[in-house]
Amino acid sequence: MGEQSLREVPVGVLPLERLAQVVRPDRAELFADYAARAQQLLGDRVVWNVSATASGGGVAEMLMALLSYGRAAGVDTRWLVLDGGQEFFRITKRMHNFLHGSVGDAGRLDDPERRVYEAVLANQLSLLSERVRPGDLVLLHDPQTAGLVPGIRDLGAHAIWRSHGGADVGNRATADAWSFLRPYVEKADAVIFTRAEYAPAWLDRSRGFVIPPSLDPFSPKNCDLTDAQVAATLRAAGIVAGNVGDRYRDFTRRDGSTGHMRSHSGVIMGGEMLSAGARYVLQVSRWDRLKDMAGVLTGFVSALSSLPDDVDLVLAGPRPEAVTEDPEGPQVAAECLAAWHRLPATVRRRIHLCSLPVDDPDENAHLVNALQRRAELVVQKSLAEGFGLTVTESMWKGRAVLATRVGGIQDQVIDDENGLLLDDPRDLGAFSDAVGLVMADPGLREELGAAAHERVRDQFLGDRHLGQYLELFAALLD
Repeated sequence: MGEQSLREVPVGVLPLERLAQVVRPDRAELFADYAARAQQLLGDRVVWNVSATASGGGVAEMLMALLSYGRAAGVDTRWLVLDGGQEFFRITKRMHNFLHGSVGDAGRLDDPERRVYEAVLANQLSLLSERVRPGDLVLLHDPQTAGLVPGIRDLGAHAIWRSHGGADVGNRATADAWSFLRPYVEKADAVIFTRAEYAPAWLDRSRGFVIPPSLDPFSPKNCDLTDAQVAATLRAAGIVAGNVGDRYRDFTRRDGSTGHMRSHSGVIMGGEMLSAGARYVLQVSRWDRLKDMAGVLTGFVSALSSLPDDVDLVLAGPRPEAVTEDPEGPQVAAECLAAWHRLPATVRRRIHLCSLPVDDPDENAHLVNALQRRAELVVQKSLAEGFGLTVTESMWKGRAVLATRVGGIQDQVIDDENGLLLDDPRDLGAFSDAVGLVMADPGLREELGAAAHERVRDQFLGDRHLGQYLELFAALLD
């Protein structure tokens, strides 16, 4: 299996006062109370977070902000990333798919898989035992970490498992996933779900908590950008054609230092760069079959006859080979590229597949920010979705959003009020009709975008999230 490690991710400090600039005044007044209660409740306990990756997904995005705000509140928050290996992540990706009700690679979760899973996590627990003290709180994120629950409790710490995914309606796949995970999860002191519907029937309800995700409006992914910054960023990345100079390529990193958008080549996997004046429909997500990038491509092609000639499609995801805990990524990206190659040349020119660099997480976040801000319409045609943080991000930026009525997306988007929802993600006719409708009506786009921003401000910022964590810790320690 090879020697494994446990990597600690540096956690900065983000002042809670920043959030006071964007939340309602009555909520801003609670910040000092949050900090005082947290310090009194937790004392010198460490709040550990353990995840499978420090970049490339919504969990990592969320942890970067929440832990830094927790530090500002006087809580010793720390973040560890486990090391699993290819076979381990193949098994946990299968669990991820099963929990969403998808058969994924149609593999099994039986004794051989359990032996691999437990062997890896036994090694990781040994490394954790050198850091975690009795009384600490350990938040374990997603299927990759569930097997650590019994060992964490044996160390005298409080084990909290958080599942960021799930399915509204269970099936054989979800039952198999929960059967595999149950011996670990049922021993947790508390279990967090994004939606109440995701909790398995056997879970003791007194230990279940519902806490939806949130975003940080000041992170490189979500902070305000000028039109000049957006244009310079997309040109430097090699996504939009045009002269590339040094002006307007700076951005603010999460730690407050200044970053500079590097020039990249090879970001466009399929198609030419967008022309400077082109408008585009965007889906940005991981190369995951549940995100249905191939379905977005097909649906856009079917909508072309009803779209103006200057409207293109951008499908953007992280460099597939760089997201090690998602072994399906390279295959899904290759399938999308093959589907693009089969299209007529006149159609291919209007579709752009982008592989975004991830070696610098802040630069990647800044690039996604620019892509979302320049989009006329952001789509998220997921077949299943735990929450859909890219939807939240786009709504915060005042973009019109077209998404599917699945998972946590339906908690964010109120149909025909702050976005549009599709009842059936596989109904390509309805998808193409909706794209045509939104792109033909600038007033509708503006109205939906403005309402979307307010929805996020009211429901999905970090102050609400931190308050719910505080209530959970209080219930647990009492």
